[in-house]
Amino acid sequence: MKRAERLHALSEMLRRNGSRGCTAEKLAAEFGVSVRTVKRDLTALENSGAPIWSRPGPGGGYGLAARASLPPVSLTPAQAVALLAAVSAASDAPYADLASAGVQKILDVLDPRTRTKADELASRVWVDTPSPSVRAVRSALDEAMAEQRVVRIRYVSRDGSTTTRDVEPVMFASTNGRWYLIGWCRLRSDIRWFLVTGIEHASVTKIPCGNHSIQEVGIPPATARSVQSRGE
Repeated sequence: MKRAERLHALSEMLRRNGSRGCTAEKLAAEFGVSVRTVKRDLTALENSGAPIWSRPGPGGGYGLAARASLPPVSLTPAQAVALLAAVSAASDAPYADLASAGVQKILDVLDPRTRTKADELASRVWVDTPSPSVRAVRSALDEAMAEQRVVRIRYVSRDGSTTTRDVEPVMFASTNGRWYLIGWCRLRSDIRWFLVTGIEHASVTKIPCGNHSIQEVGIPPATARSVQSRGE
């Protein structure tokens, strides 16, 4: 790992650890360098403006000051293209439009040299995806999930029958390359999985959801995981 990449990864690890901080020994082990090298890196980050704090003694370590402004994020061309590829390949994923806008914001602040290299590398990565579900449907589902309000859908099941359902969204799930809305179906009075591409129309109501939790969905497969960021 190049030093610039290590400095970026180091600051991200400190940020994820929050107020707990992290010892120099743990940081050194994480990046496969000496404690002396880590301390030099921490000094370099501090000199660049990163709000690093240190706490001596048992239970001490290093961290980033809460609510402080961080230096601008720097990415390598490959990291920038990795973000572009991930978002482009998941155009039917929840909040895909917001993800695309977020990546564009990052690209817009890259230094010209990195941006030029990223653009050249991105031209070598093509994505051919199925047509995403109707934008209005995706937008309504995203809003209903975020605001935890009942969404009214017109749903076409696999046997071709069409029903109108009021659904309390519980979670989104992707399996075998397909996205599902999982929620409490008020028509069936039970948890149901709705294939997003089978939803012809969706509108967000003003009705708040009940207290249904993700535990009601059941035990996920051993290979399944949430997209929640996990600091380590």
